[in-house]
Amino acid sequence: MEPIKERLCIRVPKVYDWVNREVELPVSCHMGKHGFDNLDFDFHFDLPEDTDPYELDFLSDACEASCMITDSSGNPVDHNCEEGLEITEIIQSGGRPEVTVTLPDGECVTLQRVKVLVRGYYVVRILDEDGDLCYSAPQPFATIQTFFLCAPEGTELVGHITFADCHASIISDPHNCFQQLDVCLTLCLDIQMEAYVKIEVEGKFCDPRPDIDIVTNGSCPVKHAPPQCPEIFPGYSLYE
Repeated sequence: MEPIKERLCIRVPKVYDWVNREVELPVSCHMGKHGFDNLDFDFHFDLPEDTDPYELDFLSDACEASCMITDSSGNPVDHNCEEGLEITEIIQSGGRPEVTVTLPDGECVTLQRVKVLVRGYYVVRILDEDGDLCYSAPQPFATIQTFFLCAPEGTELVGHITFADCHASIISDPHNCFQQLDVCLTLCLDIQMEAYVKIEVEGKFCDPRPDIDIVTNGSCPVKHAPPQCPEIFPGYSLYE
């Protein structure tokens, strides 16, 4: 007998607004000895004693630089993972200001101005044809983005990064010593304003499915014969 449908009251997050934005952070330029010291490279080869790493001619024409998003300890993080990346609303004095916005069709609507802080870390990796040369210490990055959203009082910000790209370029001087390193970051922000609401729906209560008792015959696999092709063999004859 099919379960009887009935009216149910459920508590769910309601999405009041939802936007996606591509953000290119300003180029982070690490220049000269100050920039080199801030990167605080961990070298994967033995350094000569009493030598300032900044003065080493370790950058050949084959050297490449790359970077990756990490947490504060330098551990790589997936951009879909909330750990290691922070997306929070900046609380404004007096709440979210209301702004009248004209839509492309000419209609005027009242929205709220929401300021969002995004921050995390990246690590720079330098390698040549023989492998890794060094890794930088985690470098912080941050950006503040302003959105105009349907964000009435009682709604909360829910943010995600759906895509992240980190690109590094290194420049050496004529003596193959460090001169400059530039880092570019591109983030795709997914921003929603949500609030929990109670809604009435028509449905039926679910029950768990029956558990499946899987019978095993020990650890040794059972060898099965390959399937036949009964449409053509055996028994088929061209002369029938």
